[in-house]
Amino acid sequence: MMFQWLKRYMPRGLYGRAALILVLPVVTLQLVVSVVFIQRHFEGVSAQMTRDISREINLSLEDPSAAAPLELELREVPVGEMPEADLRRWYDFSGLVVMDRLRRFVPGLERVLLPDDYDVIAYVRRGDTVTEVTWARQRVSASNPHQLLVNMVVFGVLMTVIAFLYLRNQLRPITRLAEAAEAFGRGRHMPYSPSGAVEVRAAGHAFLDMRNRIERQIEQRTMMLSGVSHDLRTPLTRLRLGLSMLDDEDRLPLERDVEDMQELIDAFLEFARDNSQEGEVEPVDPVALVEQIVGDAGRAGRPVTLRSVEGEGEVMLRPRAIRRALENLIGNGARYGTQCEVSVTLSDKSLRLRVEDDGPGIPPDRREEALRPFVRLDPARNQDKGTGVGLGLAIAADIARAHGGVLRLGESQRLGGLRADIVIAR
Repeated sequence: MMFQWLKRYMPRGLYGRAALILVLPVVTLQLVVSVVFIQRHFEGVSAQMTRDISREINLSLEDPSAAAPLELELREVPVGEMPEADLRRWYDFSGLVVMDRLRRFVPGLERVLLPDDYDVIAYVRRGDTVTEVTWARQRVSASNPHQLLVNMVVFGVLMTVIAFLYLRNQLRPITRLAEAAEAFGRGRHMPYSPSGAVEVRAAGHAFLDMRNRIERQIEQRTMMLSGVSHDLRTPLTRLRLGLSMLDDEDRLPLERDVEDMQELIDAFLEFARDNSQEGEVEPVDPVALVEQIVGDAGRAGRPVTLRSVEGEGEVMLRPRAIRRALENLIGNGARYGTQCEVSVTLSDKSLRLRVEDDGPGIPPDRREEALRPFVRLDPARNQDKGTGVGLGLAIAADIARAHGGVLRLGESQRLGGLRADIVIAR
């Protein structure tokens, strides 16, 4: 729990997390090795070489004739020509070791100048004499110490890129499996073949088996209900023929019952066919689609209006399925209320289709139940106003889920009845 705050700064994608897991140890290792190597190796080397040159400086100051063989340049200078302070570039860390060791082992050392990577200049006072001693920088510190760091960084980056490319090949089967599963959850059949590591292949085969079983079950259900509906249509046809010979007083009520039975059978069959899968996904202008649906409903005599439209653009939808969902919601609103309004809100992240009515609505504790198939809420919806079988909201919810969205029920703040929102992520 103490690391919960880190989650806000961690990447959310699989590739980002994999890259972080790969890069973080490499960078940490390079930093640790660099610091330890600089402290243990370059410091030690610089200290040892500076001690050696300190002995040579002391010998040359006592015997100037030994300076030439030791590759030291000695020059007596007036006290006024001696610099006021030491000189070192801010990033010359090995120079700190050189200055410290020179002061420790060279008596009378006044100033040390490290102007560049090539020369070291020291001013030593012995009595009233100030001697300028010059020698090559490479004699007190390792030459080109940055080469190791450069090689470490270059090869570290190179190996990280190679490892990431390999890791990406290992992660690609996982992302393909996730895409296939997401597409199947939205009602699309994406071609997929297992690949990658043994565990990923096992998960891929399990997904294919699950998808095949679900598709077989849907097909069997559809075939069974299609057969049942076909078998029932024959006796219904015979009933209609028999009823046509009766008097009008006895015939009309019985014909209404037969029509109700026919509508029930058709509703069961349409639900069994899974109308959320109607058509292919294509770019659709939701505003134009809703305007057409509302116009058709108005011409059919339903009290529906298009209240508001926000945003514009296209969304990947199944237009036939969305039309069916909205027609179900509009039909419910017109059946149980006297006024129905439709709104469209299109943003960068989502599409919201809202249908509101002024009917009795649905109690909050029964809204989840109302989304189940074949559920009719008698207290909330008067069954005398329609011959529905409780599939309108269930079909609309299935269509929303097939598009990766959701159907939300609430209370209309404007009309006081039911508010149904189909929200689909873009």
